[in-house]
Amino acid sequence: MDWGTDLWDQYDHIDKHTQSGLDLVERYIKFVKERTEIEQGYAKQLRNLSKKYAKRGGKDEQDCKFSNHASLQEILNELNDYAGQRELIAENMMTGICVDLTKYLQDLKQERKTHLADAKKAQQNLEISFKQLESTKKRFAKEWAETEKATQQAEKTENDVNATRLDVEKAKTHAHGRTHTAEECRNDYAAQLQKYNKEQNFFYYTEIPQIFNKMQDMDELRIRRMAEGYCQFADIEKKVQPIISKCLEGISTAGGKINEKQDSMLFIEQHKSGFERPADVEFEDYTQGIKSATSESSLNPPKVRAKLWPFSKKTKPPLAEDFSHLPPEQRKKRLQSKIDEISKELQKALDQSEALEKMKGVYEQNAQMGDPSSLEPQISETSQNIGRLRGELAKYETWLSEAVGGEESSNAINNNTQHTGVAAEQPQNIYLEFDDDFDDVETPVGQCMALYTFQGNSEGTISITEGEMLSVMEEDKGDGWMRVLRAGGEEGYIPSSYVK
Repeated sequence: MDWGTDLWDQYDHIDKHTQSGLDLVERYIKFVKERTEIEQGYAKQLRNLSKKYAKRGGKDEQDCKFSNHASLQEILNELNDYAGQRELIAENMMTGICVDLTKYLQDLKQERKTHLADAKKAQQNLEISFKQLESTKKRFAKEWAETEKATQQAEKTENDVNATRLDVEKAKTHAHGRTHTAEECRNDYAAQLQKYNKEQNFFYYTEIPQIFNKMQDMDELRIRRMAEGYCQFADIEKKVQPIISKCLEGISTAGGKINEKQDSMLFIEQHKSGFERPADVEFEDYTQGIKSATSESSLNPPKVRAKLWPFSKKTKPPLAEDFSHLPPEQRKKRLQSKIDEISKELQKALDQSEALEKMKGVYEQNAQMGDPSSLEPQISETSQNIGRLRGELAKYETWLSEAVGGEESSNAINNNTQHTGVAAEQPQNIYLEFDDDFDDVETPVGQCMALYTFQGNSEGTISITEGEMLSVMEEDKGDGWMRVLRAGGEEGYIPSSYVK
């Protein structure tokens, strides 16, 4: 069964059916476009969500050392990757379905238009042939009627006794002419009828079936393309499903990495002060050996023990370069971290100095390679930097030795104060200087060197001198100022352009 054989007379229905198919393709393209917009919006929201809850800088980086904080960061990273896969789905749907089907739809419309135009043209040609047939038929009918009339007139003239022989001959000649013309019209009509029947047969049995069959092939191909588009809608998502599964597995793995005991131990290591607990407060018996008001006891009243509440808020002491404002354990860690940092910088500077010396030797042996004197400023600057770093390294190593020795002597003193009332004040003084919230101590985010001298005359600013090394406490936020800490503990704002 095919359209050309069974639907030869259903041109209007074929027209509507093929138009409905085109409308379906257009609807599906719009549907996929809206799906891609949903995917893109979803991916954007996921990325914003991941960015919103991601920790960045300062105290957040310190918290990320804990497994439960680090796992959340991994989950956010996996969620960001998951959002990328949703964007990939949207992109592939747009290029693989919408773009291809849109181009195919344009070709389909043009092909359908061509087939319908061919059918219309064939129909018009048949109608023109039919009009020619009707015209020759009418002419034949008219001429035959005139022939019969002329024949009757000739017979009437021949039977008329009053008609002359010339009149009879004239009437017969006219009738004979009419008969000859009628015969020609009859032959023309017969030829035109034969031609029309042949064209009609070709129209209904060959031309129209071929056109309708082409339209059937076109529509079936459209249906097949739609089926492929429907499958592609699912296949595009299936292709990224393994990666999405890996993202979800990564989230589960991040949850499995959490170690509560390890986090507790890390918290202890980060905030352990190293101090001994205070000794018991001794009883002072005022009933024994009471002296007069003018006695020595009135001149030197008993010392009052300060309250030691571990959960009370205390005023933060000023930051010290040797980290003496921190508890012993934390001070040692910070000093060791600083020593490691300076050692790395020193090794880097030594490598740079060695490379410059080698380059200078190459220039001295081969003048075409370069001028040795051009390296002197860099060599001098590197040497100064090495000297500065060695000085800082020795300084921090000395402080670390003091911190290690001081802690041992402090513990020995603290153990002996449990039986001595006067000596018991020493650990009290230590606790008074200790801030329980040392986890809030601000850490420098970097180092910089003053390029120029700056006089800080306004409120909140500090003065710096050219070549001075400074600790960066807060970077430039776009207003041209940054907060720094001097070696002497002075802190304030300076222009960002004055340092390197």
